[in-house]
Amino acid sequence: MAAPVISVQDVGIRFKRNRQRSRSFKDLFADRERRAAPDTFWALRHVSFDVQPGEAIGVVGRNGQGKSTLLKLVAEVMLPDEGAVNVRRGVAPLIEITGGFVDDLSVRDNVYLSAGLHGKRKAQIDAEFDEIIEFAELKDFVNTPYKHLSSGMKVRAAFSVVSRMDEPILLVDEVLAVGDRAFRNKCYARIEQMLAEGRTLFFVSHNDGDLKRFCSRGLYLDKGALQFDGGIDEAFQRYTADYGK
Repeated sequence: MAAPVISVQDVGIRFKRNRQRSRSFKDLFADRERRAAPDTFWALRHVSFDVQPGEAIGVVGRNGQGKSTLLKLVAEVMLPDEGAVNVRRGVAPLIEITGGFVDDLSVRDNVYLSAGLHGKRKAQIDAEFDEIIEFAELKDFVNTPYKHLSSGMKVRAAFSVVSRMDEPILLVDEVLAVGDRAFRNKCYARIEQMLAEGRTLFFVSHNDGDLKRFCSRGLYLDKGALQFDGGIDEAFQRYTADYGK
C-alpha cells in the first residue's frame, strides 16, 4: 500500500465559547457561578485516520460537529491543539467562497492573485485565463470588483480557479450548494474528471446524492469525535440511525 497522502493522528482542536458582558447584578452572580465551568469546548478530539492517494472521502454529520473544521485542519488553515495532521501532497481548497479573493480587486486581478498564490506562474495563468473565465461564465464581469458579484458568481470564480490547480488533493466544503443547477453540473463533471486523473477528494456536503455520487468512503463525525470510518452507505446508515433523515 502506498504511503498516505493525509495522516490525521489523535487530533484535537479547542475553541473558546462566546461570552457576553453582564448587564445586571443578577447576571454578575450568574457569571460567578459559571466561572468554575470550562469556557472552552473541543470541536474535535481523538480523531485519527489515513487517506490513500486517489481516495474520494465524504464527511457526514450534523451542523456544528466539526466537519468544516476538519477540512481547515487538512488545508492547514488551522493548527490542532493536540495531535498532528500530515499532508504529503499539495492541496487545492474550496472551503469558503471568499477565501483567497480580495473584495476590492477585479475578477481578473483575483484570478491572477489566487492562481499565483497556488504556485502558478504568470505565463501559465495567461495561457489558462480565457478558459477559467469561460468556465466561470464571467466574460462580461472580468473587470468588475469581486465584491459586486452575486454569491453564485463568486462560487463560479472560486471553483473555476481552484479546479485548474495542479494540486493532487481537492477539498470541497458545501459551497457548490450556492451555485445554480447548470453550473453545479459543470462542477460535478470537472470533479469526476479530476478523480479519473487520480486526484484525492475530501468532500463535505449535506446532500446525500452528491456524497454517494463521488465518494466510496465516509467519515461520520458527531460530538467532536469520529464515530465511523468505512463505506459511504454505512456512514449514512449510522448517521440516520442516530438522528433519522
